[in-house]
Amino acid sequence: MTGDMHETPAMEKSGGGAGPRPLGRAGLVVGPHSFGTAGLGNLYRTVTPAEAAGAVDAAWEVGVRYFDTAPHYGLGLAEERLGAALAARPRDEFVISTKVGRLIVGTGEDPGEDDDQGVDVPKDRIRVLDYSRDGVLRSIEDSLGRSGLDRIDIVLVHDPDDHYREAMDGAFPALEELRAAGVIRSYGAGMNQSEMLADFIRNTDLDVVMVAGCYSLLEQPALDDLLPVALERGVSVIAAGVFNSGILASERATAASNYRYQPAPPEIVSRVNAIADVCEAHGVTLPVAAAQFVLGHPAIATVCLGARSRAQVERNESLFHQAIPGELWAALKNEGYLDPSAPVPQQT
Repeated sequence: MTGDMHETPAMEKSGGGAGPRPLGRAGLVVGPHSFGTAGLGNLYRTVTPAEAAGAVDAAWEVGVRYFDTAPHYGLGLAEERLGAALAARPRDEFVISTKVGRLIVGTGEDPGEDDDQGVDVPKDRIRVLDYSRDGVLRSIEDSLGRSGLDRIDIVLVHDPDDHYREAMDGAFPALEELRAAGVIRSYGAGMNQSEMLADFIRNTDLDVVMVAGCYSLLEQPALDDLLPVALERGVSVIAAGVFNSGILASERATAASNYRYQPAPPEIVSRVNAIADVCEAHGVTLPVAAAQFVLGHPAIATVCLGARSRAQVERNESLFHQAIPGELWAALKNEGYLDPSAPVPQQT
């Protein structure tokens, strides 16, 4: 195990004036903008090896130093591509998280068809849910093999919604052992809900969680459960899904926009466009406000944005560099579009 990750000039470059922040309790440091790799695993469409490598290169060039991946993404393809793209980078200068709970097992058969979970990869491997101690150890070993990396910094228990007891009895104790032994730096959980994450914080000694879609410009349920207990227990929160499956990623929502992984209902499209109207009145686009809003909460360490190309990475990075007047946040609260208690970014 090497020493603490250093705050490099490149890290300070990312995310405008927000600056680097601690991630967990082990001395890891991240910038406001981090990179999610689901797209590198051919989520929804094929990404070429050159596109994938270009996306990671672009992230490095703009100062991103935290990369999140998972076996689930492309049946291991995202881990393979991320590891290859980072192989020549100084290992002490970046942070990697991956996830456990889904083992990737080869079938030994002609795939014949593509994966059935929205990923454009051959179905010659399958996911096997396993939140046991042995499953965690095997999953980490497999992730190291796929990525070619010498270590994983952070391990997150992936979507244990229907496997609470298995996670509490198997996965979390195993990760506690690995952290105590210095094999990993931090551990936690990644989910699309905030209530169970708050429970895990209260009942384990994890120090990092990733929450997707539960704290955004559109809705802030995590204010009621997850974020207060995270602050109280000194747990860092990675904000993912801040565009709510894409509906906040464009300047205007349409009937074709996705929300919670499904076509957005008309009332959500209408609400999003009303928020966009307020943003535009203050000279700010909806994606810029969505990317920066979550960083106003002191429990949020970084915003994890997915990308599958150089252009997407550069666009994502640009979202953090536009100044937002404080009047915008006040207007959104006055209009009832933001929770009145939500902390907002401070002008610098």
